[in-house]
Amino acid sequence: MANPASYRPKTGEIPTNPGVYRFRDPHGRVIYVGKAKSLRSRLNSYFANPAGLLPKTYAMVHAASSVEWTVVGSELESLQLEYTWIKEFKPRFNVVFRDDKTYPYLAVTMSEKYPRVQVMRGDKRKGTRYFGPYTAGAIRETMDTLLRVFPVRSCSAGVFKRAQASGRPCLLGYIDKCSAPCVGRISPEDHRALADDFCAFMGGEAKRFINKLEKQMSDAVAKLDYEHAARLRDDITALRKVFERNAVVLSEDTDADVFALHEDELEAAVQVFHVRGGRIRGQRGWVVEKVEDFTTPDLVEHLLQQVYGEDGDTHGRLPREVLVPVAPSNLEDLATWLAGIRGAKVDIRVPQRGDKAALMSTVRENAEHALKLHKTRRAGDITVRSQALQELQEALDLPVPLLRIECFDVSHVQGTNVVASMVVVEDGLPKKSDYRKFSITGAAASDDTAAMHDVLTRRFRHYLQDKSAQVDEAVLEADGQDPAPGTAALDTTTPAPKAKFAYPPNLVVVDGGQPQVNAAARALKDLGIDDVYVVGLAKRLEEVWLPDSDFPVILPRTSQGLYLLQRIRDEAHRFAITFHRQKRGKAMTVSALDAVPGLGASKRKALLAHFGSVKGVKAATAEELAEAKGIGPALAGAIVSHFAAEGPEAVTVPAINMATGEIIET
Repeated sequence: MANPASYRPKTGEIPTNPGVYRFRDPHGRVIYVGKAKSLRSRLNSYFANPAGLLPKTYAMVHAASSVEWTVVGSELESLQLEYTWIKEFKPRFNVVFRDDKTYPYLAVTMSEKYPRVQVMRGDKRKGTRYFGPYTAGAIRETMDTLLRVFPVRSCSAGVFKRAQASGRPCLLGYIDKCSAPCVGRISPEDHRALADDFCAFMGGEAKRFINKLEKQMSDAVAKLDYEHAARLRDDITALRKVFERNAVVLSEDTDADVFALHEDELEAAVQVFHVRGGRIRGQRGWVVEKVEDFTTPDLVEHLLQQVYGEDGDTHGRLPREVLVPVAPSNLEDLATWLAGIRGAKVDIRVPQRGDKAALMSTVRENAEHALKLHKTRRAGDITVRSQALQELQEALDLPVPLLRIECFDVSHVQGTNVVASMVVVEDGLPKKSDYRKFSITGAAASDDTAAMHDVLTRRFRHYLQDKSAQVDEAVLEADGQDPAPGTAALDTTTPAPKAKFAYPPNLVVVDGGQPQVNAAARALKDLGIDDVYVVGLAKRLEEVWLPDSDFPVILPRTSQGLYLLQRIRDEAHRFAITFHRQKRGKAMTVSALDAVPGLGASKRKALLAHFGSVKGVKAATAEELAEAKGIGPALAGAIVSHFAAEGPEAVTVPAINMATGEIIET
């Protein structure tokens, strides 16, 4: 890794103008492209304190060996140049949004002499109209239905040429789902007009064609041409089926793309609904690995750059309105750039209320599900899992395969309600039945290292006890000995209950750096366990620490082994946070009434509703208490006696109204 000081430019050499900069590696490859309002301010932020940079930025500046910049006239020009260079160089440290699946489009090749309707995937082609994206089943059903009304050519070039040579159309020509321009049944001009009508219908002009066909059907009925009227009726039904397939979600004059995202520390999933004429015409999604230290507004800015910059505005595909979850960085410049692509104004807004905000919420749910599905598929791939476990074993130089990994995390708020979690991964997959939770009290709750030592000690002490019990049972069975007098006979017909901590891991992962790792290793050593290996994953730089090591192990950023460690660490953190919140919530609802004998939850609630607070209950007489619902004379006397025994100086914990969060006793 290069030292950033070795290629740091002098501060006076860097201009203060807006511009775009590029970091290059020792081989001259561009590894990062960025833009800045002030080049001097931005570039100095990389070199002033490299050790304090966020992990991904730290890795980037140490992988680079040089930096260069280009001054531009405005921030808008820097936006355009940044996008151009990202598209050209594809730097590995820049965010790149990749489709989470390959979406098919309904395409019409208007650049050909005889336009063709087809389902297309992949890169967009010049001179082709695209509609969608759609799901695979929906797009083929839509195409099959519309060819009944708009019989545009849909065959390949080879089929078309063979039909021309033979003078006979293909099957679609015989069943009236193609106008057969290959054999001259329709002129090139009329066929192009038919393709234009197809595009107009898909572009949102459905009502015009339906009304036109309804008028023709009425004329046919008036002329008593019932056969032709029946065909028109069926055509109208087909068009309505396509038109009504998508529900109306916004007003009919609304053309918008609705973006939403869901992110964690490592990745983000983006979903977009394409709304045309108030109806959802298509859906698309991306998953991005967060290799840059971007805020959400930065992610939104780069998303819109890549989505609309790559596709361009092919016949108005960029809508009038773009709805986003948060305002992107450089909002005004980005809107100007998109308006230049579209040729008309583009309004970028964050919906706050109403139907658009409700639709945004739906898109956000889709993004959340997409990210979960992406992680599940990545974790569930047996090839990837095997690769991750092998990479981890080799990187840590471990002599045993990692069949079982346990990860521990400590959670608290300023030393209160200290808890810890243990999550288990076997063969690269989580085994939730073996997850465990620990409450930590006393001296062990004083700091994270003491808590980690306490948790590991408790976990492996249980393991040793379970192991000893199993050995004793096995010896009795092997020797055929009778149990000692006064002890119960060993039941060999009923399976023994599974010991909670009977299986030791091959690897223990702790959430933290060198102090936490050393504490965990010390706990194992104190118990005499020497066949379990310990590592720690420090979140700041994603470093892997070994016990008593002065330097961490640095796994490649794209390593499947590192991804596995991160996933286990994040799962342990989630599990610990959940338990901590539960424990903290219970502690916040403790009330002085909880200690009164015979006073259940419903009667406590009735007393608080009657007197308004615990203070009011304590000040009431037995007769006044008996007026509350469900409180009899005997229970009222017990309440008075209980508070009298506490004395006037007794300290009580305030009760919390869980509906509003307010304290109901002062």
